[in-house]
Amino acid sequence: MPADERFAVIGHPIAHSLSPRIHALFATQTGRRLRYSAIDVPPDALAIQVQRFFDEGGRGLNVTVPHKQAVMALLADCSAAARRAGAANTLWRDAAGALLGDNTDGIGLVRDLRDNLGVAIHARRVLLLGAGGAARGILAPLLAQGPAELLIANRDGARAAALVAGLDGPVRACALAELVDSAPGAGTGTGTYDLILNATAASLTTTLPSLSPSLIGAHSTCYDLAYAQQDTAFVTWARRAGAAAAYDGLGMLVEQAAESFWLWHGVRPQTAPVLAQLRPRIAAR
Repeated sequence: MPADERFAVIGHPIAHSLSPRIHALFATQTGRRLRYSAIDVPPDALAIQVQRFFDEGGRGLNVTVPHKQAVMALLADCSAAARRAGAANTLWRDAAGALLGDNTDGIGLVRDLRDNLGVAIHARRVLLLGAGGAARGILAPLLAQGPAELLIANRDGARAAALVAGLDGPVRACALAELVDSAPGAGTGTGTYDLILNATAASLTTTLPSLSPSLIGAHSTCYDLAYAQQDTAFVTWARRAGAAAAYDGLGMLVEQAAESFWLWHGVRPQTAPVLAQLRPRIAAR
């Protein structure tokens, strides 16, 4: 019997990762034989550990914080999605041994919002909080959905402005302090939003940036790209502010993993049964 194919996720820290469980469920569902592990790789060991994994027969790597941007320097080539994001989360070698990369975060987010949760993006006002690597990874897929407006707000407004420089479409940038209570169109970041996405790292702590409840209307959906055992600080804020719905990023995690699985195996797993199994486990941990 052939040996199981080896896959892994690398990050620092990584012990909390659900990716091994997700890919094990995908493998069972699709009849694949594989081993998928979580490998803690500090930044100064990134290049040597990635090369070692593939030299020792590894077939594919997922990449998470803090390596998604740094790993780009190791690639021989990458997808348009990874190039636009300046970050990769899925690696493999081609038949000639060249290291290739893709970024599946954006499509994972869009599929969770659109297909799993029934949240419309097209022709909606969208507010994206944060301008770091997480925001970069989802920006192009969000714009491809045709929002009426996409405003990126960051504590450092200049960083948000740099992120949107050169982009086409209804995308603007501002500092978080410019998100004020007033009628739509009256200022940089005014009025309520149909969809508010949190891509800041602060949500998993108690230091969520000060946000006005006036950003949220009775129709608003809020979505945190992060997930945790309990509600994140952003989800808690959104519910208290009266959002119609507030979700964490577990669905995005599963959907981006499904896209990675498809890139490696040529088989697209069903995500609904995996989400159904994971959600109770998260709540019970």
